[in-house]
Amino acid sequence: MAKKIKYSPARKKTSGLFDLTGDLFAMPDREPSVLEQVHPSIADFVVNAPEPKDTVEPSDDRRSALELDVDGVGEIDSLVFMSFGSGSSGNCAYLGDRDGGFLIDAGVDADKVKDGLKANGIGFDKVKGICLTHDHGDHVRYAYALVRKHPHLGLYCTPKALGGLLRRHNISRRIKDYHRPIYKEFPFSIGNFELTAFEVSHDGTDNAGYFITHGNHRFAVATDLGCITPRVDYYMRQAQYVMLESNYDAVMLRNGAYPMHLKARIAAANGHLDNADAARFLSEIYAPHLRNVFLCHLSQDNNTPDMALDAARVALMGAGAAGVGDGSGSIEARGCAVQLVALPRFDVSQVYVLRCD
Repeated sequence: MAKKIKYSPARKKTSGLFDLTGDLFAMPDREPSVLEQVHPSIADFVVNAPEPKDTVEPSDDRRSALELDVDGVGEIDSLVFMSFGSGSSGNCAYLGDRDGGFLIDAGVDADKVKDGLKANGIGFDKVKGICLTHDHGDHVRYAYALVRKHPHLGLYCTPKALGGLLRRHNISRRIKDYHRPIYKEFPFSIGNFELTAFEVSHDGTDNAGYFITHGNHRFAVATDLGCITPRVDYYMRQAQYVMLESNYDAVMLRNGAYPMHLKARIAAANGHLDNADAARFLSEIYAPHLRNVFLCHLSQDNNTPDMALDAARVALMGAGAAGVGDGSGSIEARGCAVQLVALPRFDVSQVYVLRCD
């Protein structure tokens, strides 16, 4: 019986991935094309780019013209500043950059602060800490509420200021868990900012102003002070941006309804700064590098924003400022050498963008 032969179709031999597939008879003076050098299984995915042409090295002059100057390339060095309230009803402000920032005092309702930041595109996760100037209620009232709800926050103040806060106010002692001790004249950092606390004259516990640097930016804060001390003068003169108290008009205070002991406390050397003294000091420290002046902690009963602004404006113009703008960002204001603003007592301010040229 004949043996049955199993049918096997002829198979077409295909080359392996590493087999030569180019033209074996190509002329020696011609390089194989891209498609001739690849395996058929991936040929559909290869772009057959045109053969490179001979290039000529540019001359030194042309090479210099083609090179990109990267020295001025980068993010604009700018800060943002805003206030959530300024005065005996409550004080709180924010200073930050694109990576985050911190609060100066915590005397304004926590929800108002968060809503104000959110309305301007700043999430509360960007806030890295709270810097307290002293232990009076209008500066610390909501400190514990903020750190309790947002435990990533640090509470920056001197140990003496924290002790005064615990003595003066009915506040949980657990606030100590969030305390980051600082000491006057010793710099410390929050995010991209370096801060130095300095002595100011007020009747709180271990009162502090702050000198804040960020790259070429220099910001000085002195709120609640009865007189200009040498350390206040030293730091304020260096700053491009100044937040300074202009609390009362002396005539309004003298003729007002406050009892004599309260009038004496306000006018004392460790009390509050009046419009005339604030304006005089601004005229003394004015220099071309001064860009923004934020008048803060204006009295509701013994002052008006117009009176404080007028006194400061006349002083700055008298000191040589080439125009004093209102900080609104208008074309007219941008043409002025310095911007002057009275921070609102109850309302959230606009966002002020602080730039170094």
